[in-house]
Amino acid sequence: MTPDLRTERLLLSPYVPEDEEAFTALFQDPGVSRWMGDGPVSEAEDRALFGRIFSKVYAGDLFDVWAVRRDGVLVGHAEIKRTDEVAGHEIIYALAPSAWGAGLGTELARALTAYGFETLGLDEVHATVAAENAASLALLERIGFAHVRDVAEDDGSTTRVLTRHRTAPVAL
Repeated sequence: MTPDLRTERLLLSPYVPEDEEAFTALFQDPGVSRWMGDGPVSEAEDRALFGRIFSKVYAGDLFDVWAVRRDGVLVGHAEIKRTDEVAGHEIIYALAPSAWGAGLGTELARALTAYGFETLGLDEVHATVAAENAASLALLERIGFAHVRDVAEDDGSTTRVLTRHRTAPVAL
């Protein structure tokens, strides 16, 4: 079962059914959805995704998925899961634009990475990021992730694969 995680300013906790509207609003935001998965999808698809978090992910204890809250308000989404894309565990995170620019992304990515190392016992944690997502690339590099390779996508875009090893030094 996905545990609660706390950082200085954030609470990561499993979603509850009442989070559907905030989850859908987060994933429907163009500034967020452009970097998630294959990009923007319909509201119905995001609602179906929310349902699958309960019916598949939580029900099957497949991987950890969190609602990210600040002062009780849902401001983001986070996951850590095994993926064949990187042959290991990948962190995934998104924050609402209202939470951008305050260091919360760094706080969130650090928490997910620490969970991978300390709780899951991983030796390395990965992230895949669109090559154009300069903010996320800079954030990950700042916390010790290093660019490993690029993946050429079918649509002509490039995804960067970054990896952080348990022993990697981290800038403060």
